[in-house]
Amino acid sequence: MAPHPAGSEEPFTLGVEEEYQIINPATRGLRARGKRVLNAAQEAVGEEVQPELRLSQIETATPVCATLAEARAELVRLRRAVIEAATRDGDQIAAAGTHPFSQPEDQPFTAKERYQQIAADYQQIARELVIFGCHVHVGLADPELGIQVMNRARVWLAPLLALAANSPFWVGEDTGYASFRTEIWTRWPMAGQPQVFASREEYDELIRTLIAAGVIQDETRIYWDIRLPARIPTVEFRVTDVCLTIDDTLMVTGLTRGVVRTCYEQAQRGEPFPAARPELLRAAHWRAARYGLFSELIDVSAGRSVPAAELIESLLEFARPGLEAAGDWDEVSQQVRATLKHGNGASRQRDVYQRAGRLEDVVDYIVQETARGTGAAVATA
Repeated sequence: MAPHPAGSEEPFTLGVEEEYQIINPATRGLRARGKRVLNAAQEAVGEEVQPELRLSQIETATPVCATLAEARAELVRLRRAVIEAATRDGDQIAAAGTHPFSQPEDQPFTAKERYQQIAADYQQIARELVIFGCHVHVGLADPELGIQVMNRARVWLAPLLALAANSPFWVGEDTGYASFRTEIWTRWPMAGQPQVFASREEYDELIRTLIAAGVIQDETRIYWDIRLPARIPTVEFRVTDVCLTIDDTLMVTGLTRGVVRTCYEQAQRGEPFPAARPELLRAAHWRAARYGLFSELIDVSAGRSVPAAELIESLLEFARPGLEAAGDWDEVSQQVRATLKHGNGASRQRDVYQRAGRLEDVVDYIVQETARGTGAAVATA
């Protein structure tokens, strides 16, 4: 992904990656048809659709976008292409951070050298890794300011996670978490929140040390919730579950860019930032994954617990200068407040389960929400 589209005047460009579930319409379980769906989807959109770790997964990556409107158009185009490819194969596509009941051991790995090596290296935690995320890239060409953005954005990762949490069920049980995907993922040695870095050189030196020590094979094995990718000049946020709807994804994307832009401008002015203790960050992250929007969350900057809605409003106000600069304030703030009112993906999934009492109905709901706004017809059993 290039840092800026040709002719764009927007310095903080966008790119979004989404990981989807491939569903059997009859059983509503995961289905290992990744190669077939991938081939059909690539006929329509090329390399913007890619395989993932499991054959029951598939991933899309938008081209570089200058505006949220462009990002919406690309997300619609890519979701529609994947859904239509799956439909032709007799499958469905679902966007949730975990599948409600399929067993991890039943999901074969994709026959790709990188994925086979991951399975060999990480053993049981790789065998249990059947999760689906959303990654947002924001173009930022200055590597030193990229470090300063990371340093400042760390304190906003937990409320962003709570807002987008979308994985309450796992292997047939209600986990009690809003984002159980987060708990599965944080077992990985290079996952979690990065620490404060004094400079890009310090960041790069750590990466070199990790590679030399044999901890990771290359820079792409850094899986922090926010990182500076090795090959493209962006800041990448990797903290959230894949979102149910395109509106949810655009909310996360707009907020992410708003945070990045605000942090960037603060760094340019040399403003101080809260160098939060890692223990407090970890606790805040866990609280967001556990409760989502329906309890108190930890305001890391203030060092206290506050109602979730209050912290989400603080996130929104922090990002406001960046959102207004991009012309995104009205759209994003309205969607954030709608989510506070109606619930995140996790609470909406639970609402369906409480009404219907069957996890198969939850899968049906996820499939329908995934397709909403794409114009794509969904396969039926």
